[in-house]
Formats: sequence, structure tokens, C-alpha cells
Amino acid sequence: VQLVESGGGLVQPGGSLRLSCAASGFTFSSYRMTWYRQAPGKERELVAGMFSVGGSTNYADSVKGRFTISRDNAKSTVYLQMNSLKPEDTAVYYCNARLFKNNYWGQGTQVTVSS
Repeated sequence: VQLVESGGGLVQPGGSLRLSCAASGFTFSSYRMTWYRQAPGKERELVAGMFSVGGSTNYADSVKGRFTISRDNAKSTVYLQMNSLKPEDTAVYYCNARLFKNNYWGQGTQVTVSS
């Protein structure tokens, strides 16, 4: 099982980034996919999630209206489009796949929002 995040980097406030998480080794389409983030000195927090069936989504209040989660089951990839980025969005962003007792994590990708 692998989850490989990409797309992080340094961006100015107000800018955009698109994170990708490529999955392999499990039936991607059956899993709920979620993006989490962890800032220095803080606990890991949920950013956005997407169910496998129906495609319903949920977002942290702090990112609603700015971030969009999407998935391409044919490519076994989940995305996080991040717009209007703020310095407080700076964190390591992690991809998570969950189905019943199966719970997989990626290695994370750093997002830094700074001028």
C-alpha cells in the first residue's frame, strides 16, 4: 500500500496550490479519502474528506470556500485544490485512506504560505 503526496511548496498569501495523492495497493474507489494537516506545535487536523460512495464531502470551517477536494477513481488519485491561501495554512499536508479497520497514511507534503 502506498499513498504518495505531491504538489506542496512555497506560495505567497492569496496564491493557490493543488495537492495530489496517488494511491496504490488497495481498491481506491472503495475508500474514504481525507486530507489532514499538521502545523508545527499543533495537533493533526482534518482539512477535507470525500466519501467513496456518492462523493459527499466535508471541510474544516477554516478552509470552507477556499479548498476543494476531488478524486479520480480511474487514476486512484485524490486532489486538494487550495485557493486564497493564508499564512495559517502553513503545515505538512497528509493524505489518508480509510475503510473499516484499514487506515493508510502518506508521508506528507510541506505547504508554506509566506511573503
